[in-house]
Amino acid sequence: MGDHLNIVCHHCETTNRVLRDRLGAAAKCGSCGKPLVSTHPFDLTAASFDRHINANELPVVVDFWAPWCAPCRSMAPAYEQAAAQLAPGVRLAKLNTENEQAIAARFGIRGIPTLVVFKSGREVARQSGALDAPGLLGWINETVRRV
Repeated sequence: MGDHLNIVCHHCETTNRVLRDRLGAAAKCGSCGKPLVSTHPFDLTAASFDRHINANELPVVVDFWAPWCAPCRSMAPAYEQAAAQLAPGVRLAKLNTENEQAIAARFGIRGIPTLVVFKSGREVARQSGALDAPGLLGWINETVRRV
Protein backbone atom coordinates (compact mmCIF):
# COMPACT_ATOMS: atom_id res chain seq x y z
CA MET A 1 0.00 0.00 0.00
CA GLY A 2 1.11 3.56 -0.69
CA ASP A 3 2.06 6.16 1.86
CA HIS A 4 -0.96 8.34 1.06
CA LEU A 5 -4.73 7.87 1.09
CA ASN A 6 -7.49 9.87 -0.54
CA ILE A 7 -10.11 10.73 2.08
CA VAL A 8 -13.30 12.67 1.37
CA CYS A 9 -14.25 15.20 4.04
CA HIS A 10 -17.73 14.44 5.32
CA HIS A 11 -18.24 18.14 6.06
CA CYS A 12 -17.39 19.82 2.74
CA GLU A 13 -16.97 16.86 0.32
CA THR A 14 -13.38 17.84 -0.58
CA THR A 15 -11.00 14.98 -1.36
CA ASN A 16 -7.86 15.19 0.77
CA ARG A 17 -4.57 13.36 0.25
CA VAL A 18 -3.38 12.25 3.69
CA LEU A 19 -0.28 10.41 4.85
CA ARG A 20 -1.43 6.97 5.99
CA ASP A 21 0.40 7.23 9.33
CA ARG A 22 -1.14 10.68 10.00
CA LEU A 23 -4.73 9.52 9.56
CA GLY A 24 -6.02 9.96 13.06
CA ALA A 25 -7.88 12.42 15.19
CA ALA A 26 -5.47 15.20 14.21
CA ALA A 27 -6.05 14.87 10.43
CA LYS A 28 -7.88 17.96 9.18
CA CYS A 29 -9.48 18.85 5.86
CA GLY A 30 -7.28 21.13 3.78
CA SER A 31 -10.35 23.02 2.60
CA CYS A 32 -12.65 23.51 5.61
CA GLY A 33 -10.21 22.71 8.44
CA LYS A 34 -12.59 20.26 10.15
CA PRO A 35 -11.53 16.76 11.27
CA LEU A 36 -11.37 14.12 8.52
CA VAL A 37 -11.89 11.24 10.93
CA SER A 38 -15.35 10.84 12.37
CA THR A 39 -16.13 8.59 15.30
CA HIS A 40 -19.82 8.89 14.39
CA PRO A 41 -21.66 7.73 11.28
CA PHE A 42 -22.19 10.57 8.81
CA ASP A 43 -25.17 11.10 6.55
CA LEU A 44 -25.02 10.62 2.80
CA THR A 45 -27.34 12.19 0.26
CA ALA A 46 -27.79 11.77 -3.47
CA ALA A 47 -25.42 14.72 -3.91
CA SER A 48 -22.64 13.24 -1.74
CA PHE A 49 -23.04 9.48 -2.17
CA ASP A 50 -20.97 8.85 -5.30
CA ARG A 51 -18.15 11.13 -4.17
CA HIS A 52 -17.76 9.28 -0.86
CA ILE A 53 -18.04 5.83 -2.41
CA ASN A 54 -15.76 6.45 -5.40
CA ALA A 55 -13.09 8.80 -4.01
CA ASN A 56 -12.43 7.33 -0.54
CA GLU A 57 -9.62 4.81 -0.41
CA LEU A 58 -10.77 3.57 2.99
CA PRO A 59 -13.66 1.10 3.18
CA VAL A 60 -17.01 2.83 3.56
CA VAL A 61 -19.86 0.95 5.24
CA VAL A 62 -23.27 2.36 4.34
CA ASP A 63 -26.32 1.67 6.47
CA PHE A 64 -29.39 1.89 4.21
CA TRP A 65 -32.17 2.74 6.67
CA ALA A 66 -35.40 4.68 7.17
CA PRO A 67 -36.77 6.57 10.21
CA TRP A 68 -39.94 4.45 10.39
CA CYS A 69 -37.97 1.16 10.50
CA ALA A 70 -37.92 -0.29 14.04
CA PRO A 71 -34.98 -2.68 13.35
CA CYS A 72 -33.04 0.26 11.87
CA ARG A 73 -33.64 2.32 15.01
CA SER A 74 -32.70 -0.59 17.26
CA MET A 75 -29.40 -1.10 15.41
CA ALA A 76 -28.50 2.63 15.46
CA PRO A 77 -26.70 2.59 18.85
CA ALA A 78 -24.60 -0.43 17.80
CA TYR A 79 -23.75 1.31 14.52
CA GLU A 80 -22.74 4.43 16.44
CA GLN A 81 -20.54 2.30 18.71
CA ALA A 82 -18.96 0.57 15.71
CA ALA A 83 -18.09 3.92 14.12
CA ALA A 84 -16.18 4.93 17.24
CA GLN A 85 -14.32 1.62 17.44
CA LEU A 86 -13.45 1.29 13.73
CA ALA A 87 -12.19 4.83 13.11
CA PRO A 88 -9.92 5.82 11.47
CA GLY A 89 -9.52 2.70 9.31
CA VAL A 90 -13.17 2.30 8.28
CA ARG A 91 -15.76 4.99 7.59
CA LEU A 92 -19.40 4.44 8.57
CA ALA A 93 -22.17 6.34 6.82
CA LYS A 94 -25.97 6.28 6.74
CA LEU A 95 -28.31 6.76 3.80
CA ASN A 96 -31.99 7.45 4.47
CA THR A 97 -33.79 5.36 1.84
CA GLU A 98 -36.98 7.34 2.36
CA ASN A 99 -35.24 10.53 1.22
CA GLU A 100 -32.91 8.91 -1.35
CA GLN A 101 -35.10 6.32 -3.07
CA ALA A 102 -33.20 6.47 -6.37
CA ILE A 103 -29.94 5.40 -4.73
CA ALA A 104 -31.68 2.61 -2.81
CA ALA A 105 -33.21 1.40 -6.09
CA ARG A 106 -29.85 1.67 -7.89
CA PHE A 107 -28.34 -0.77 -5.38
CA GLY A 108 -31.37 -3.05 -5.26
CA ILE A 109 -32.13 -2.43 -1.60
CA ARG A 110 -35.26 -4.48 -0.95
CA GLY A 111 -35.23 -4.59 2.85
CA ILE A 112 -33.81 -2.41 5.57
CA PRO A 113 -31.58 -2.18 7.39
CA THR A 114 -29.07 -3.28 4.76
CA LEU A 115 -25.37 -2.71 5.24
CA VAL A 116 -23.13 -2.44 2.18
CA VAL A 117 -19.34 -2.21 2.28
CA PHE A 118 -17.73 -0.25 -0.55
CA LYS A 119 -14.01 -0.18 -1.30
CA SER A 120 -12.56 2.07 -4.01
CA GLY A 121 -15.92 2.53 -5.69
CA ARG A 122 -17.16 -1.04 -5.75
CA GLU A 123 -19.46 -3.04 -3.52
CA VAL A 124 -17.53 -5.80 -1.74
CA ALA A 125 -20.09 -7.13 0.78
CA ARG A 126 -23.71 -6.86 1.84
CA GLN A 127 -25.64 -7.81 4.98
CA SER A 128 -29.41 -7.45 5.41
CA GLY A 129 -31.08 -7.29 8.80
CA ALA A 130 -30.22 -5.67 12.09
CA LEU A 131 -27.10 -6.76 13.98
CA ASP A 132 -26.11 -6.24 17.59
CA ALA A 133 -22.80 -4.54 18.38
CA PRO A 134 -20.64 -7.71 18.50
CA GLY A 135 -22.24 -9.05 15.31
CA LEU A 136 -21.82 -5.75 13.52
CA LEU A 137 -18.17 -5.35 14.53
CA GLY A 138 -17.43 -8.96 13.67
CA TRP A 139 -19.03 -8.72 10.22
CA ILE A 140 -17.33 -5.42 9.34
CA ASN A 141 -13.90 -6.54 10.61
CA GLU A 142 -14.11 -9.86 8.73
CA THR A 143 -15.25 -8.14 5.54
CA VAL A 144 -12.59 -5.42 5.67
CA ARG A 145 -9.86 -7.97 6.41
CA ARG A 146 -10.75 -9.83 3.19
CA VAL A 147 -10.63 -6.77 0.88
